[in-house]
Amino acid sequence: MKFRPCIDLREGKVVQIIGGTLKDLDKVLPVTNFQTGRAPSEFADMYRKDGLTGGHVISLGPGNTDAALSALTAYPGGLQIGGGITPSNAERYLDAGASHVIVTSYVFSNGRIDLPKLQSLVHRVGKDNLVLDLSCRKKDDRFWIVTDRWQKYTDVAVNKETLVHLASYCDEFLVHGVDVEGRMQGIQTDLVALLGEHCPIPVTYAGGAGDFSDLDLVKRLGQNRVDLTIGSALDIFGGTIPYRDVVKWHRQNNS
Repeated sequence: MKFRPCIDLREGKVVQIIGGTLKDLDKVLPVTNFQTGRAPSEFADMYRKDGLTGGHVISLGPGNTDAALSALTAYPGGLQIGGGITPSNAERYLDAGASHVIVTSYVFSNGRIDLPKLQSLVHRVGKDNLVLDLSCRKKDDRFWIVTDRWQKYTDVAVNKETLVHLASYCDEFLVHGVDVEGRMQGIQTDLVALLGEHCPIPVTYAGGAGDFSDLDLVKRLGQNRVDLTIGSALDIFGGTIPYRDVVKWHRQNNS
């Protein structure tokens, strides 16, 4: 199990938000836990120096292209990029240094998987450069993939069948537990366990981590097969979990 770093961007600034409050950015601002004037490239360079790979840069709405490109350029091959990715812009980010592009809303139409769109994207960027974002919310005791700033439910459940089917089109999955994202009140244990049991390819879970012990908890529940992103709870983003201790844990568990 690895720790995966993150750089979330809104209007070109590095932020941490409560994911469930992310709506139409032009009308209702999400609840923000943290914002800094530090350049995205500074965070990317820090992750590079610390040997942390597979982190993600997420663009929360418009106005983030230059900031995202600066982070990717600072750490070539070390970061993934998500947020508004389509076949028309994916190659630009890959050429700038992204290891993968992360996609969710583009491959869903009317609440379902749009296989022609997904296949065209795979053809354009390659399976090995694609991460599918299966961020989800719980309803009726099941986890359902959500799109459009995590506000629109699809008809696609996160379960063994979905994970196995979609794994044939991508290199990894990224899964935010949207209901707990940014709240620092604990991970969604049943979601992590589900991913650990059924996911056939690498998967990163994000959402709710609030204590250093969550690293060991995700390692156990995810059967050492689910990587973890910590955002708002890290001291580099205004939280209380020491980033340096997390890096040390990562190295000890991946020596």
